[in-house]
Amino acid sequence: MLVKNKHLTTIWYEEETDKVKIIDQRLIPFELKIVELNSVDEVCFAIKEMQVRGAPLIGVTAAYGMYVAAKESSELHFLKNASDKINATRPTAVNLSWALNKIMTNIVDINKDQLPSKILELANQIRQDDINNCKSIGEYGYELIKKVYEKNKKTVNILTHCNAGWLATVDWGTALAPVFTAHKKNIPIHVWVDETRPRNQGFNLTSWELLNENIPNSLIVDNVGGHLMQNKKIDICITGTDRTAINGDVCNKIGTYLKALAAYDNKIPFYVSAPISSIDFNIQNGVRDIPIEERDSEEVSHINGLDENNELKKIKIVPEGSTCANYAFDVTPAKFITKLITEKGVIDANYESINNLK
Repeated sequence: MLVKNKHLTTIWYEEETDKVKIIDQRLIPFELKIVELNSVDEVCFAIKEMQVRGAPLIGVTAAYGMYVAAKESSELHFLKNASDKINATRPTAVNLSWALNKIMTNIVDINKDQLPSKILELANQIRQDDINNCKSIGEYGYELIKKVYEKNKKTVNILTHCNAGWLATVDWGTALAPVFTAHKKNIPIHVWVDETRPRNQGFNLTSWELLNENIPNSLIVDNVGGHLMQNKKIDICITGTDRTAINGDVCNKIGTYLKALAAYDNKIPFYVSAPISSIDFNIQNGVRDIPIEERDSEEVSHINGLDENNELKKIKIVPEGSTCANYAFDVTPAKFITKLITEKGVIDANYESINNLK
C-alpha cells in the first residue's frame, strides 16, 4: 500500500543483495526504518520483539527466516533446529507454525545443495499467496460494505480493533482490505480506530495506514466502542484474527471480545477477516484450547511518544511498585461473530463451514 504516495510492502527479498528486508514497525508512525534479517537470531528478534507483527506477516517472516537459516547451513538437523527456534517466538498466531511446516514438509527430499534456492522459492510463493489472499478478502468484504451503503445511502462507519491492515500482512491487510477496496471504489467510508492498548497498534499503525490512503478516520480510546454503537454511530465492525478454531471461535488482539459483545447487544454486524492460513483445524474449541500469549509488563507500565524536542521517548505511566498483567489476546466465541471473510468467500463461523475450507 502507500506511504507518502510510494508503494511499499512489509517484507521482501532483494535479489541484488541477496537480503531479506522488513519495515521495523516498532518505530511507526514516528520513523520509517528498513532493516535486514541476516541471521536466525535476528529473525527471532524481529518476531518476538514485534518489528514484524500480525499473524499473516509473522508466517511470511518465518518462511524467509528459513531461507536465512539455509544460507548458513543446509543440513536438515540445523534447519529443523532453526524452525523450532523460530516457532517458539510467539505462541498464539498459528500462521507461524503453518509457514514453518510448509517449508519443512517440502524440502525433505531436496538435494542439500538445492535447499537454499528451494526454500527461497517457497518463501516467495508464501509471500505472493498472502498478497493474493488479502486482495480477495478485500473484494469479498467490499461487497458487505457496499450493501450497507446501498441501504443507507450515506457514509459507512466502520469500527476496527488493533491493526489488521497491510502492516499485519505483506500488502492489503485482512480487516482493512475491504476498507481499502471500498475507498478505491468510491464508497464513502469513515473508520473508528481503537487505540488498542497496551502497544497502541490502532493509534500508531492503523491510523497511519488510513492517513496515507486519505481515508477519513477518528482515533478513539478502547472503551468508546460500546457508546458509539448504542448511539448508532457504527454500521459494521471488522477485525482480524491471529488464530481461528474449527468451531468458529476467534482469537484476536485483547479487547476484541468486548467489542463483539457490544456489537451483539446492539445488533451491529461483527465480521472477522480470516485468511485460511490463520485457521487452526486442530483446535476444536478456541475459548478452551487456544494458548494466550502473556507479554512483558513494561508494555503496560510504559508508553512511547515524542517529547517536546520531537525525540522518541519511553515514559512510565503507573505508580512505582505496580504489578501489571499483560494478556496479548482474547477469544471471541463464534456465536458473537456474524460471518468470517476468507479468501474463498464469506462463510458462517461454525464447524461445517470452516471444515469445508480444508
